[in-house]
Amino acid sequence: MATETLTLGKALNTGLRRALEHDQKVVIMGEDVGKLGGVFRITDGLQKDFGDQRVIDTPLAESGIIGTAVGLAIRGFRPVCEIQFDGFVYPAYDQIVSQVAKMHYRSQGKVRIPMVIRIPYGGGIGAVEHHSESPEAYFAHTAGLKVVTCANPQDAYWMIQQAIASDDPIVFLEPKRRYWEKGPVELDGPLAEAYPLHSARVARAGTDATVLAYGPMVRTCLDAATAAAEDGRELEVVDLRTLSPLDLTPAYESVRRTGRCVVVHEAPGNLGLGAEIAARITEECFYSLESPVLRVTGFDTPYPASRVEEEYLPDLDRVLDAVDRAFGW
Repeated sequence: MATETLTLGKALNTGLRRALEHDQKVVIMGEDVGKLGGVFRITDGLQKDFGDQRVIDTPLAESGIIGTAVGLAIRGFRPVCEIQFDGFVYPAYDQIVSQVAKMHYRSQGKVRIPMVIRIPYGGGIGAVEHHSESPEAYFAHTAGLKVVTCANPQDAYWMIQQAIASDDPIVFLEPKRRYWEKGPVELDGPLAEAYPLHSARVARAGTDATVLAYGPMVRTCLDAATAAAEDGRELEVVDLRTLSPLDLTPAYESVRRTGRCVVVHEAPGNLGLGAEIAARITEECFYSLESPVLRVTGFDTPYPASRVEEEYLPDLDRVLDAVDRAFGW
């Protein structure tokens, strides 16, 4: 099996290329996705090779992008919409929650909306406001939408293809601070044999405490686990991968073994994914827990100016501090 070392961004680009090659009904649309190749160059070279009828530069109107994609999806196309930055998705929010999420239910199952909404999200790139947000809870809360997020190049390559092949509308969150991180990617094999799209996975095995994360925080938690190992603690890191539907089976199995759990995400803690995950783990694993489920999150404030964003983002020290508190009970 052919394996190459790719950045996460290049893995997405390669996965999009394979999807375009596989299905003539796949179209990519968004602001500057064509000639420029996207603000992060994720669609670089695709318009040149597939033409401007399949890789489409749109006006600067997110609601127009999503509204047009709904029509295309109803007519049998598989549109892949790029929202340039996380904070730009809100003009399209009404289209997403009122149309994209509801059409299948409203039609009593007669109409499918096979579309993907790609959103680079999270902080850590020194950007100005509206460029570093974590809006995943808005979409995970909305019935009718599926929400996934990749954390490494291997998952980026396969998950984007799986999302495009799905008959359901999927919000595909891309951790922009990880676009340039490299990793091995297995490029061959049928899509049907790839790791399931809506399944969590153990990213690092451990015995002493469970750390749950997704997207950009998976790398942070893996680094924390490496640091903890130097002090004799083995942390098990679970990459959730899918936020709606949540797959917590690997988390339950892990917590029943370790007895301790820390949930980590960049988004603010108030009503974040961590609260739902903590509640479910407490319900399912109550008699196995040696301490309360703890959360490490962003703060309940607007995302700060870039010069102080490192004070806002969960980091290795905050994760390890939460693990220490879990052992303090």
